[in-house]
Amino acid sequence: MKLQLVYFARVREQLGLDAETLQCPAQVSRVDELIDYLVAERGEAWQGVLKAPNLLVAVNQEMVSLSAVLAEGDEVAFFPPVTGG
Repeated sequence: MKLQLVYFARVREQLGLDAETLQCPAQVSRVDELIDYLVAERGEAWQGVLKAPNLLVAVNQEMVSLSAVLAEGDEVAFFPPVTGG
């Protein structure tokens, strides 16, 4: 499955990447599985960012839970938590 991944704000700064197209293995069908795959492939730095308890995720510009199902061509965006002042 091919996905478009987008990284915003502090997530982008920490990973050094703003967007990418990723061909995922067949066993990746949900957001949490995508995160597990990225961490396994890319290591500790990615784990610290993508396994943060307050990470926000959107699929096709709608906020979703980590159990959300992914489909071919989806855009998955990762955001740091929103802070107010």
